[in-house]
Amino acid sequence: MTSFPSARVRDALPWLVVVGIVLVAFNLRGPIVAPALVVGQIQDEVGLSTTVAGLITGLPVLFFALATPLATSLIRRVGPELAVVTGLLGVLLGTVVRSAGGAATVLIGTAIIGVAITVGNIVVPVIIRRDVPWRHASAVTGTYTAALNVGSMITSLGTAPLAAAVGWRWALLTWGGFAVVGTAFWLLLARRRRAAAGTASAEEPAQPAPGNVSRIGWWLVLAFAGQAFSYYAVTAWLPTLLADGPGLDPAAAGAISAIFQVAAVVGAFGVPVLAARARPWVPVAAVGLLWSALPVGLLAAPEAYVLWSFVGGVAQGGGFTAIFSIIARVTRTDRETASISARVQTGGYLAATLGPPVAGGLYSATGGWTASLLVVLTATILYSTGGILAARLVPRRGLGEAHG
Repeated sequence: MTSFPSARVRDALPWLVVVGIVLVAFNLRGPIVAPALVVGQIQDEVGLSTTVAGLITGLPVLFFALATPLATSLIRRVGPELAVVTGLLGVLLGTVVRSAGGAATVLIGTAIIGVAITVGNIVVPVIIRRDVPWRHASAVTGTYTAALNVGSMITSLGTAPLAAAVGWRWALLTWGGFAVVGTAFWLLLARRRRAAAGTASAEEPAQPAPGNVSRIGWWLVLAFAGQAFSYYAVTAWLPTLLADGPGLDPAAAGAISAIFQVAAVVGAFGVPVLAARARPWVPVAAVGLLWSALPVGLLAAPEAYVLWSFVGGVAQGGGFTAIFSIIARVTRTDRETASISARVQTGGYLAATLGPPVAGGLYSATGGWTASLLVVLTATILYSTGGILAARLVPRRGLGEAHG
């Protein structure tokens, strides 16, 4: 078989990488969302208690934090392409195991999925830094963020109808098709990359000093902790809050909660546009204001819940994009990118595991949502503080601006 000329392969590689990143993203949130939509059927068939059933969605997020050293080590040993393939095959394996047996098998499959998704979480910023021209890194990160949410939306819309038609096991197994397609694509992409080996690399952005990279990383830990805590707390309890406060029925509360998820696409693409026209800290600050508007708005004017859900959704998509755009642009090697990404995600996802129980516990203790929303507000302020301080250490050209 005749391979492409190396120059053609090099020119096409960034676009192929973007497609590959989208395929990876479809596998990084859908496997967590899907069982939540049929958890009642799973409980009835395999005999899970309510507490254990909560692990089906909570366990993967915990592994996002705990399995990051394993993911980082894998990327260093086998390289980004094989790490992606390993992660996708792990998602497929976990999906099959989770759908195949009883209670223990469901939890084992869920744990495998959590570890496998962790690999994807860590390796995507490495690939963006390495293969995407730095002027487009923010836009590609936004595309990745949007694809995470679109994948979740597809899974959310399709799981319940599939379960009604073929049962929950086959419904969950169906989404393993994304992993099959992603694996095949990345195996082909690895061949194309080898064909392009030895060609000139893309122009590098201005880089901060090594000490500043570490400082940026620690500030981003704080930012992502605030981001992840807020996101998972709101995701878990917004439907209940809307039912208790404005008095929406479950279907309406679910629809408004979906706005919070889908609006992330606006933030994911809005941050790169703003980053190209403003100083590095401006998009972070704008996202922080939108994030804080969600709890403040629900406290001050709860009747405008549609607006606040949309604004919060824009913020959560923009916040994720802003944080990981900075990582992809200020790090200088694959190893450094993986290390900073792992540090940020370990801290962030540990905070994420606390979000739902803390918000729910405060609601149970006080009988209302005021304390819970104030805690979410505090977390959004932490996002803004860490994100702005990190962004102020980034050279202007390092965030994709054409002029210094």
